[in-house]
Amino acid sequence: MTVHSQGVATSAPEDAPQKSAGRPKVPATPVGAGHTSPRGGRKSLPSGWLPYLLVGPAVLSLATLLLYPLIKNVILSFQDINKIEFIQRKYPFAGFANYTELLGDAKFWTVVVRSFAFTAANVVLIMVLGSLIGILLNRLGKKMRLVLSMALVMAWAMPIVASVQVFKWLFDEQFGVMNWVMRTAGFSGYDQHNWMETGLSTLVIVTILVVWGSIPFVALNMYAGLTTVGAELYEAARMDGANGWQTFWKIVFPNLKPFFLITTFLEVIWVFKAFTQVYAMNKGGPDRASEILPVFAYVEGQSQAHYGLAAAISVLTILILVIVMSFYFRLILKQEEEQ
Repeated sequence: MTVHSQGVATSAPEDAPQKSAGRPKVPATPVGAGHTSPRGGRKSLPSGWLPYLLVGPAVLSLATLLLYPLIKNVILSFQDINKIEFIQRKYPFAGFANYTELLGDAKFWTVVVRSFAFTAANVVLIMVLGSLIGILLNRLGKKMRLVLSMALVMAWAMPIVASVQVFKWLFDEQFGVMNWVMRTAGFSGYDQHNWMETGLSTLVIVTILVVWGSIPFVALNMYAGLTTVGAELYEAARMDGANGWQTFWKIVFPNLKPFFLITTFLEVIWVFKAFTQVYAMNKGGPDRASEILPVFAYVEGQSQAHYGLAAAISVLTILILVIVMSFYFRLILKQEEEQ
């Protein structure tokens, strides 16, 4: 009860606090409080120099290991340095003479065409065979899938130099397994047959080696991608009477198109700069007939002691690869925009 000044007693709304008790009071959030919430709240990003200090070591490492050698190599490509200049520590400036000599040399363009043909053949075989093995992994039972996956991982993990040595034993002129297989199959002329007699046959053997070592990456990624395709899509395709080829093009390929684009992009880069396999197999021989651009640059620099010319070859190799990849990268970006 409350008493007014006029002396009249009135009843106070005692139930008002009870009604308001059902609504918990939400304290007003001060401006900027969301950036400093103590527990479980949204934390603000570090300000000032802290982000740059955290990224600094990685940027410094990349600049030391990649950017600095690249700059030095570009500078070297504009200098006329051979064995005598290297011993005397003289670095005469040659301008664009190295590039002019290369662009006017028919041998350089032969190596360029050979590099593109070698890359195209390898990438096509890797993508086709890797995709087929990935589909096989998706259809196998659990035990057989495990066995095949372990075999793929072991092939993928094998060091490149060791795998090259194994292939050299397989195709050895006197004691090679391939000569024995051909003789056993009834083919004549394979007594001490030299499989690396020509540049083309050497590159064929290197292609087998590169494809063998690269298939596991594509196959395992293909299998991982197939696990994301719903079973109801396959069931709908079967109900519509689609065969395996139609199912692949209508169901699998559209759903895994980003996988095919990115994987092909990576394989082109890796195969185009495949130096170890080609050089360790036959050092670019015979008569430099199996050289691709990375091997061509190495032989010119180390064996022929044309250091400035070799640097120009490597710079042109990078430029060619960047130009080719720019068109493919635009295709990938277009695909992402469509999605």
